[in-house]
Parts: sequence; structure tokens; C-alpha cells
Amino acid sequence: LTGIDTRTVVNVPSAHLTLADQLTICREARDAARRGIGVVVTHGTDTLEETAMLCDVLHDAEAPIVFTGAIRPASAAGADGPANLGDAVSIAASEAATGLGVLVCFGGEIHHARCVRKTDTTSLVAFSSPQTGPLGRVTEGHPTIWSRMPRNPPLDPPHLDRRVSIVPTSSGDDGTLAQAVLGTDPHGVVIGTLGAGHLAPALLDTWAQAAEEIPVVAYCRSERGVILNATYGYRGSERDLRETGIIPAGFLSPQAARMKLLACLAGGLSIEESRWAFRQDDG
Repeated sequence: LTGIDTRTVVNVPSAHLTLADQLTICREARDAARRGIGVVVTHGTDTLEETAMLCDVLHDAEAPIVFTGAIRPASAAGADGPANLGDAVSIAASEAATGLGVLVCFGGEIHHARCVRKTDTTSLVAFSSPQTGPLGRVTEGHPTIWSRMPRNPPLDPPHLDRRVSIVPTSSGDDGTLAQAVLGTDPHGVVIGTLGAGHLAPALLDTWAQAAEEIPVVAYCRSERGVILNATYGYRGSERDLRETGIIPAGFLSPQAARMKLLACLAGGLSIEESRWAFRQDDG
């Protein structure tokens, strides 16, 4: 491998990264890609999917940005870092990856940043895309792309200083957690729903009222699927949810939805403008 320049931007465990750190990493990668340079970002796996998602929100160039890392340390038998790094470099240098946006490469698989999740704590293929599957694969140093994700209009937030919480739900949810989070005066929230966009009626009323003042983005607890439109009609079903001001997250994970909402808020988007931004992923 020749013609590779390296630069250390931040060097901490990824669980220690601040939002400001993540924004700095993404800007550095984007700015390099703007110069027509394929970029590889090595990143700890704990929060890799969140930084990659933020980077895809910012990325506005054609050159690919590829995130990778390692599950096993370099001192371990069968360390996977060198192979992942070599695969990521081959993708970043590939014409086939041009225009794809931000990608994640692990264990020879190529995933899009908007779809990928860390789904295993120790597997060498710790990352997967439950909704779409991999976009491609690297074999013997040669990337093959099977499918392409449409690009979304980029955002360029000046900072990420807004407060957005992720609030899950479960059976018997009486709204205590929702009220506690709303009591902190968040700038926005990302909320979990059951099934295909369902909530207990009283809890839906709480979030619907909040959605009149701040953006409330709803994701499905299941890893696959999206919030439906009109299959179920009981109280608190997806029909009721879509009649409120709550914004469906589409196929985004809660972590990805939070990063996107943070960028929307910091970029000065209104609730309706944020709704439009999320509609791109609401299949």
C-alpha cells in the first residue's frame, strides 16, 4: 500500500468520546474527502456506529469515508485489526465506492453508516445491518459492491451542544421515565415504540404533547422494520402516532436517530424541517 497519509485526530477509548470529539473527527474526514481523497477512520467499536452516522450526515463529497477498527487487541492471537484496516483502505481507494457516502467495514463486510449496528460484543463480524444486510464484501483485497444506498442532503452543524435523550419503552410503561426526561427540559428526544410504532395510550398522549414544543423522534424497538401507517387501529397504534407531531425515525437505530437529531437541532432546523430530514429514511 502506497500513497497513504496518516493523522491522529483523537486518541481515547471510544466510550470516552464527547460529542465535540465526534464532530471534530467527522469534519476532518469530510474535509479530506472534499479534496477527492478516500478516507479511512480507525475507531473504537463501542461508539463507532454513532460517529459514522454523524459523519454521513455531514458528508457532502463523492470520495468514500470508511470506518473500521478491531475487536481483538493487536497482542491477541488472531488479531483482526490489520485485515480490517487493509480492507478499509481498499474500499477507500475503490472507484466502486465513489458516491456511496460513509461506510463501515468489518470482517470483510461492507455496511452503510445509516444501517449498521454493533450487534455482537466479541465476534469478528461484530457489525451488521439488520434492515438491509451488507452493501458488499472485500475478497482478496478487492471490494465488490452489491447495492447502493441513496444519499441524503447533508447538514453542517456548527456544534453539537443540544441535549437529546433516548427513552425506551416496555410493557406496563406508566410514563414515569418519560416525565423524568421531560423534566430536564431536553431540546429533543428519541423514543422507543413497541411493535410497528405502538405505545400505551397515556404514554402516547405524553409524547404527543411534548412534540408540540420539541422534536420527538420515534424508533421501533425491533431491529428490522419501520413504523407502519395504517395496519392497526387500536388506541396507541401507529395510526394514532402518525396523527401526532411525533417524527418517525424510519429504519434508523435509536443511536443513529439521536446523532441525526442532534445535527438537525444544532443546524437550526425547525420541527417541520427536522421531520423532512427524517422522512428520507422513513420507507
